[in-house]
Amino acid sequence: MSQNKRLLMVVTSHNTLGNTGKETGFYLSEVTHPHDVFTRAGLTVDFVSPKGGKTPMTGVELEDPLNKVFLDNPDLVAQIENTLNPTQIDPAKYVGIFYAGGHGTMWDFPENEQLASLASAIYEQGGVVGAVCHGPSGLVNVRLSSGEYLVSGKTVSSFTNEEEAAVGLTEVVPFLLESKLIDRGAEFTKAPNFEAHTVVSDRLVTGQNPASAAGVGERMVELIESLPEKSVSFVSSTAS
Repeated sequence: MSQNKRLLMVVTSHNTLGNTGKETGFYLSEVTHPHDVFTRAGLTVDFVSPKGGKTPMTGVELEDPLNKVFLDNPDLVAQIENTLNPTQIDPAKYVGIFYAGGHGTMWDFPENEQLASLASAIYEQGGVVGAVCHGPSGLVNVRLSSGEYLVSGKTVSSFTNEEEAAVGLTEVVPFLLESKLIDRGAEFTKAPNFEAHTVVSDRLVTGQNPASAAGVGERMVELIESLPEKSVSFVSSTAS
C-alpha cells in the first residue's frame, strides 16, 4: 500500500457515563488494535474528536501488549492528547474513516454534524467507512448526498441490545444502538454476547464489540487496498 495514504480515526470527547457518576471515554483496545492493523498496512493515521484536544480513555489494560506498546509511544500518546477538531479536517486527504468505540461515543458522536459530513464525503469520494462497538453511533445520522442514511439498506453490526443489558447500562445510554441502526434502515446482524463479529457491506465495515476491533481494521485495509488508485482523491500532506 502507498505509504502516503491517510486514515482518520475518530475518538470521543465525552467523559461522563450518563448520571452514574462514573467516567467513560473511548475504549483503548478499540483504538490500539485497529491502529496496529492500519499502520502495519502502511496507512498514516490521524486522530480527530468532536471537540479536538485531549480525549478521555477507558479500558486501560496493560496486559494487552498492543495497549502497552501504544501507551509507551510518546508520539502516539501526544496524538490522542492533541486530537484534531473536525473543522481542521479536509476529507479529500483520506481513504477511510474509522470510529472507535467506548460508551462516551453515545453522547457526542450522533449529533456532530461536522463528523457526519466528513464520513459522508469520504464515503462518496470512494473511501471506506468503519466503526466498532459503540463507534457506529457516529453513523446513525450520516446522510449521503441523496438524502439517504449511509446505513440504510446495508448490513451492519454494533454493540447489541443484549450486550448493553449484560453490562447493566440499558437505562443509562441515551438510546440503544442496535435499535437505532435498525430504525435507520440497516439490516442488523450479531453474534452471541462479546464474541467477535465483523460485517462488510459495500464500503462500510462494522464490528460488534471490542473483540471485533482488529477484524474491522483488517477488513477496512482489504477494501482500501482493493480501491482503484483514482477512485478516491487524496493528497499526501498532513491535516492542516
